[in-house]
Amino acid sequence: MKNLILAISIFTLYSCKPKPEAAQAPPPPLLPVTSVNSATQTTYQEYPASIEGTVNVEVRPQVSGALDRVYVDEGAYVSAGQRIFKINEQPFRAALNNALASLHAAEAAQTNAQLDVNKLTPLVANKVVSDYQLKNAQAAYQVAKANVESARANVSTARINLGYTLIKAPVSGYIGRLLKKQGSLVSPQDAQELTQLSDVHNVHVYFSLGEKDFVHFKEQYPGETLKDKLKHLPPVNLLLADGSAYAKAGHIDMIDGQFDKTTGAITLRANFINPNGLLRSGNTGKIRLSLQHSNVLVVPESATIEMQDKVFVFALADSNKVKRVPIVIGGKSGDNYLVTEGLKAGDQIVLSGIDHLQEGAVIRPDKPADKIAAVTKK
Repeated sequence: MKNLILAISIFTLYSCKPKPEAAQAPPPPLLPVTSVNSATQTTYQEYPASIEGTVNVEVRPQVSGALDRVYVDEGAYVSAGQRIFKINEQPFRAALNNALASLHAAEAAQTNAQLDVNKLTPLVANKVVSDYQLKNAQAAYQVAKANVESARANVSTARINLGYTLIKAPVSGYIGRLLKKQGSLVSPQDAQELTQLSDVHNVHVYFSLGEKDFVHFKEQYPGETLKDKLKHLPPVNLLLADGSAYAKAGHIDMIDGQFDKTTGAITLRANFINPNGLLRSGNTGKIRLSLQHSNVLVVPESATIEMQDKVFVFALADSNKVKRVPIVIGGKSGDNYLVTEGLKAGDQIVLSGIDHLQEGAVIRPDKPADKIAAVTKK
C-alpha cells in the first residue's frame, strides 16, 4: 500500500513540472550583397618569348693556322673593326713573297716577249723574215701577258689570305664565349665558331600566337591590313625570367608570313631598346599583351564558387532568397572576373560567406550602398 502511494506521489510531482519552451529558430545570416555593374577593364595575356640581338654574327676563321693572339675577353664590348683574333701570319707572308716573285718573273717574260715583237715587226715589213715568226712572237707575248695577270691575281689572293690572319669585329657588340684559346689550330672547316658577336643596342623578342589568339588579336585593333594594324598596336611589356618587368616598353613590328604547320602558331616580333645592355641574346622571358574590354560585367573572384568545372555566384532573388547562378568567364583583371554570360547589369550577388550557402536559403542582405545612404540621411 505504501509503495502505491509513493508511485502516485512521484507521478503527480512530474506531471506538475512546467514543460520546456520550444527552441527559437536562428535568424538568417547577415551577408554582404552588391549590385553587378558594367565597366571597362584591361586584361593581360602572357606568351613565352626568346630574345635575340638585332645582329648575331658567328665569327669564324677564313684561313687555317695557329691562333697566335686573342685580343679580347669573353663578354667584352667591341666596336666594328676592332681586332679580336690573330692567326700566325708567317706562312701567308711567305706565300705573298713567293707570289710577288712569280709576278716579277712573269713581268720580265712579258717584257722579253714584247722586245721580240718589236724586233720582228720591221723585219717582216721589209720582208727580211716571214710573218710566221712575227705571229709566233706575238702569241708568245700574249701568253706572257696572261701569265702576268695570273701572277697578279695570285698576289692579290696572297694579300687577302694574309689579311685574313687578323680577324676584326664585323659589327659592334658583345663577345660571346671564346671556344678557341691561344695556340689552338683553327680552320674554316671547324664545326665550332671562334666566338659569337651580338649587337644588343636593340633586341628582338620573338613570341607565338595560336590561331584563335591571333584572330582575336587582329580583331581588336583598327586597320584593313596587318601593316595598318601594326601601326595601331599599343606598347607591349616584357617580363624577365625572374618575373620582374623590363623597364622599357616595346613595340610589335613584325608578323610572320605564315603559320607553323607543326605547332599551329604564328610568330610575332617585338622590338625593345636596350641602352644598358641588360638583355642579351639567348635570354628568355614573356611578352605581356594588353586587351581592353568595354562594358563588361565585373564580379569579384571571392564572390564565386567552383563546382564540377563550373563557376557559380549566389544571386539575390525574391524574399531575400539566394539562387545559385552559373556564369561564363571571359577573362580576368586583377582579382575580378569578367562575366560574359549568366548575369546582367543590376543583378545583386552575395560577396562573401557563400561556402555554406544552399540553393533557396534566406539571408539578410548587408548592402554597403544602403548603409552609406542611411548615414547621409542622418
